[in-house]
Amino acid sequence: MSANPDATRKQSYEAGKLAKRLRRQVGQAIADYAMIEDGDKVMVCLSGGKDSYTMLDILLSLQAKAPVRFEIIAVNLDQKQPDFPEHILPEYLSERGIPFHIIEQDTYSVVTRVIPQGKTMCSLCSRMRRGALYQWAADNGVTKIALGHHRDDILGTFFLNMFYQGSLKAMPPKLQSDDGKHVVIRPLAYCREDDIAEYAEARAFPIIPCNLCGSQENMQRKVVKRMLADWEKSHPGRSETMFRALGNIAPSQLMDRNLFDFAGLGAREGAVRADTHAWLGGNDASGDND
Repeated sequence: MSANPDATRKQSYEAGKLAKRLRRQVGQAIADYAMIEDGDKVMVCLSGGKDSYTMLDILLSLQAKAPVRFEIIAVNLDQKQPDFPEHILPEYLSERGIPFHIIEQDTYSVVTRVIPQGKTMCSLCSRMRRGALYQWAADNGVTKIALGHHRDDILGTFFLNMFYQGSLKAMPPKLQSDDGKHVVIRPLAYCREDDIAEYAEARAFPIIPCNLCGSQENMQRKVVKRMLADWEKSHPGRSETMFRALGNIAPSQLMDRNLFDFAGLGAREGAVRADTHAWLGGNDASGDND
């Protein structure tokens, strides 16, 4: 039985709208944070998941009409996980004519040896993966390292840091590595995970699951993800509102003394300030203690 022509046309129309929306959001993020400049060599970190495939696909589509010239190379880290289908990415990238490189480094054995069974492997795995990618970037003239984190990753990280680290920080759309040698960009910063999943399905990317962290259902990130999903279900639009808040910060309405000079508010010229020791010790501002 042949497919319904009207249904097929509608599906094609919706897929086109989705692709256009993602391209617009990625282009907006690139422009807002000056992620890509003329002459950049952009290393797209390709894991084989829906996010990195989508990032690569959208960047390639933007590259053709971009106002600046930039180079794209897809790089995957083969961590030597058991049963990892190592042929999938090379075949996909070769068929599309996309320049790529596969880094082979057995981080899997290290992580599984060091981390006790049942414990979260993400932290160590992430550090080792980052080190390998940074080193390859340094050795091959890469000027920007593109990661596939999206809006929901950024928002989830904000709540993880607030709940478990006691700090207000998330994943910035653009950052410089601690040693100052690398610039990391997140072109999908404005994109919703649901849209990315729908796009990846429509494009039929050959998805490769992560066996290291994908089976760890009790991770804190998954708990936060469920919380955000529940909020969005009961209050549609809440996630977008919270995400906008990350770019609409009023330091004077928070409590970080490094970001705002609270001590200087209303201070009288020449007035002596008592320090913490004086207040706790009962001394007056002049240091006298009757």
